Order: sequence, then structure tokens, then C-alpha cells
Amino acid sequence: MKLILTQEVDGVGAAGDVVEVKDGYGRNYLIPRGFGIRWTKGGEKTVDQLKAAKASKALRDETHATEVKTKLEAAPINVSVKAGAAGRLFGSVTVTEIAAALSAAAGESLDKRTIVVGNAIKSLGAHQVSVKLHDDVSASVALNVVPA
Repeated sequence: MKLILTQEVDGVGAAGDVVEVKDGYGRNYLIPRGFGIRWTKGGEKTVDQLKAAKASKALRDETHATEVKTKLEAAPINVSVKAGAAGRLFGSVTVTEIAAALSAAAGESLDKRTIVVGNAIKSLGAHQVSVKLHDDVSASVALNVVPA
């Protein structure tokens, strides 16, 4: 099945790419979630529009992304979660909680899908996470997990 991606999909392609995927993956996952649309001859205009929008956004946002990166890397960011007496967490720190803390620290709304956590955070203390702010800009952020 030939699709035009409307958003970046890991392992498949970026927005505006025309990709060939298995029928079930396209029909049951990509199209219902809005990640892609069926390819047609008229869809080439859509591809051109998506690529033009992405290029203009990339030029406009790269300097802004470096500013946000300096804000995030300036100091460790505290994430408060429920913890037991021995310092063991009830569950793990979710990407949503990390995104909320990072958004508050940066003063910008950050998408939780841009945050990469190496191993699940299940203990109090210092941890490292990576945030992809732009195609060329990634920030390595120090998190302090503290009890609530």
C-alpha cells in the first residue's frame, strides 16, 4: 500500500514522504490515527505542501530550539512523584510527568513524543533524559526525581 505520511513515524519516514507499507499496517494503524493518507496522483500537491510547510517551520524554529535547549540544560529539573518510605516509587515516572515538568521549566509546550527515556525511571535521584527539539537540536536534560 502506498501512503503519504502526514506526520513523522519512527522507522517509516517523515511528514510528506511517500512510503510503501504493508496493507494491514496502513489500513489499521497509520490511516485511522491520521499518520498517513492514501497516495493518489492528486496527492502529489499534498506532498509538496507538507514539505514546504516543514521546510519553513524548520528554518523558523531552529534558533528557537537552541534557546529552549539552553533553558533546559541550564539546571536540573525536579519531578515530584509518589514514593514509599524506602525511596521506591509507586510505578515509574511517566513521559507525561516529565513533559509537564520540562514544559514548566522551559516556558514552552513540549510534546511527550519527543522525550527519550533510556531505561524506565523507577527510583528517586538523578536521571538523564534526551529531548529532540528539532531535527538538528537535541537536549540532554538532568532530572531530579523527588518524593511528593
